Amino acid sequence: GLRMAYIKTTDITPTKPQNCKRIVVLGAPRVGKTSILRRYLTDGFVEEYSPTSEDFLRKLFRIRGETYQIDVLDASRERDFPAKRRLSILTGDIFLLVFSLDDRSSFDEVCALRSEILAAKSKLTKSSAAEQCAQPQVPLVVCANKVDTLKSEGGISKSEVLQVLGDDCAYFETSAKESTNLEEVFETLATLGGLPAETGPSQHRKLSLSSYQAMRTGRVPGRGCQAPGRDEACGALYPLARRPSFSTDLRQVIGSHTARKPGKALEKCRIQ
Repeated sequence: GLRMAYIKTTDITPTKPQNCKRIVVLGAPRVGKTSILRRYLTDGFVEEYSPTSEDFLRKLFRIRGETYQIDVLDASRERDFPAKRRLSILTGDIFLLVFSLDDRSSFDEVCALRSEILAAKSKLTKSSAAEQCAQPQVPLVVCANKVDTLKSEGGISKSEVLQVLGDDCAYFETSAKESTNLEEVFETLATLGGLPAETGPSQHRKLSLSSYQAMRTGRVPGRGCQAPGRDEACGALYPLARRPSFSTDLRQVIGSHTARKPGKALEKCRIQ
């Protein structure tokens, strides 16, 4: 585990900007977000690493000769800080909203978060929130977790959820404990976000970062490690990742916004 500290970041081949995506995860406390993320990032694969910030994780992939980078931000700590939460929303490419089927208040929170995301993104694209709701361009998946804890009666029904969120909402009832429907959630995240299906946890070979680096640079992997085939999809957690500063995120939002509007004067940016 300690040898991870000596890995050279220059050994990692740069990923094309269009192949870098940030998944922002939001939801009330204790609804199972961490368990779902653990399934998504490792699929039960145990890796020795100690991230300094548990709310920001990165995974690197090589798929069909292309490199991909997925950053996962659990924005739960920003729940009581609207300005920080809004900035996280603006920097997100794909969204996973999680509530618990046995906690109605957590469902209400997801509904409010979804509206906030659509409103924030509509300002960047200059479309109305109503247009976003009618034809959502934001890759967003709603996950109703803890289906395994529900009794035959009670809880929030699927029909009730879809009545509020709309029939076109990407909605899944899951159990992080039993892995129920999680594969479908991950597949939908990839599809909506423009990512290869191989980014799903069961669709690629899991490597340690050192083995991934050896594969990318053409070096011989360590003892006991078999190099992946040329066309074999593989991925590795990147334990040295640090969440970008808020100022860096803000510059990214302003930059991406103005890039879509060439020749237009820079508007005053306020994170409310």
